Amino acid sequence: MQALLIRYAFALAVGLTMMFDSRTSSAEDLLVFVSAFAAGDEGAIHAYSLNSDSGQLKLLHRTTDAEHPFFIALSPDRRFLYSIHATGEFGGKENEQVSAYSLQDKSGTLKLLNRVSSLGTASCYLDVEATGKTVLVANYKSGSVASFPVHGDGTLGDAKTFIQHKGHGADKVRQDGPHAHCIVVSPDNRFALSADLGLDQILNYRLDAAASTLVPSAQPFVRTSPVAGPRHLTFHPNGKHVYVINELGNSVTLFDYLPDSGFLIEQQTISTVPADFSGTSYCADLKITPNGRFLYGTNRGHDSIVAYRLDEKGRLTLLSIEPSLGQGPQNLVITPDGKFVLCANMPGNNLAVFQIKQDTGKLTKTGEPISLPSPSCIRIY
Repeated sequence: MQALLIRYAFALAVGLTMMFDSRTSSAEDLLVFVSAFAAGDEGAIHAYSLNSDSGQLKLLHRTTDAEHPFFIALSPDRRFLYSIHATGEFGGKENEQVSAYSLQDKSGTLKLLNRVSSLGTASCYLDVEATGKTVLVANYKSGSVASFPVHGDGTLGDAKTFIQHKGHGADKVRQDGPHAHCIVVSPDNRFALSADLGLDQILNYRLDAAASTLVPSAQPFVRTSPVAGPRHLTFHPNGKHVYVINELGNSVTLFDYLPDSGFLIEQQTISTVPADFSGTSYCADLKITPNGRFLYGTNRGHDSIVAYRLDEKGRLTLLSIEPSLGQGPQNLVITPDGKFVLCANMPGNNLAVFQIKQDTGKLTKTGEPISLPSPSCIRIY
C-alpha cells in the first residue's frame, strides 16, 4: 500500500511539473502598437499581436482618429497611451498636439481622453517618466521641450514647463537653429536628456516628476562633434552609459553617465555605415537589448540596421550591418525577452521583424515584412 502511495505521489508530482512546464514554456503573444504617420483615415495607431515564438504579426485593431501620430509612448502601468497629433500640416505654422488615450482591452482598442498643445511644431518625441505623472515632448522644428502633468484618469494638463533651445550649428541648412529631436528620462527618474540636432548638444534637465517640471541641471549640456546632429539616445540597462545616434554624422557616440550628478563624459564614437560607403544616409533610431550585450541602430539611405557588441565598460564593437528590408528604417523596438527586434521602414511602408541570435547578436528575418502606410514609431505593451 505504501509503495502504491509513493508511486501515485511521484506520478502526481511529474504531472504537475509537466503541466507547469508547458504553461511557462508557451509564451504569451505580445501587444504591439505602431503609428502610421499620415493624415485622415490613413493616419492611425495600429495594434498587432506578436507571436513570441515565431515573431509573426497579426493586426488586431486600428485607431483612426489619430492624424500624423509621428511618435507614441505608453504609461508605466500600461493603462494609457500618448501620441503626437496634427490635423493640419505636420510641422506647419500651427503647433501640434499631444493626445491621451486609455487602453480599453487586450485587442489594443484605444479611447481618446483629451488633447493639449505641444507648444511646438514638428513634435517628434514623447517620454513618460516612471511614476506616470509627467509626459515630456520634444519639438523638432521649433526647437523646444515641454513637460505636461498627467491627471489620475490619464488625461493631460497644460504644460508646466516650456524651454526654448537657442543657437545653431555649423551646417547652415540642417542646423540653422535648434532642433530638439528627443527627450529621454534617466533610469533613476531624476534627469531628462534631450538630443538637439541643430545645436550638436545633449541638453540635461533635472526632472521633478511630482511637480511635472524641468530645470537645467548642473551640467546643462555637453557637445557632440561638429555636424554630428544628435537625434536619439538610450541608456544602458546598468544606468552607467548613454548611447547617442548622430543623424548627420552617421555615427553612435558613447557617454559614461554619472547617476549622482547626471553628468555625461564622452568615451567613444563609432561609424554606423561601412567604411567604403559614399552615398547619402542619415541615422534615425537606436535600441539596446535588455541584457545590455547588443545595440542596434538604423541607417536611412543605406537602409540598414547596424549591430554592435557592448563590452563590460559599455564600449562598442561593430558586429554587422544588415539590410532593413525596407526603405528608410525609422524606428526600432526590442521585445522584453531580447528575442526579436522590430523595424519600422517609414517611406518603405512596411514593418519588419528580425530574430536576435542570443550568442552573437546577429539578425535573421522571421518572414516577409508586413505592409502598412508610413510606420513611424513602435511600442510594446
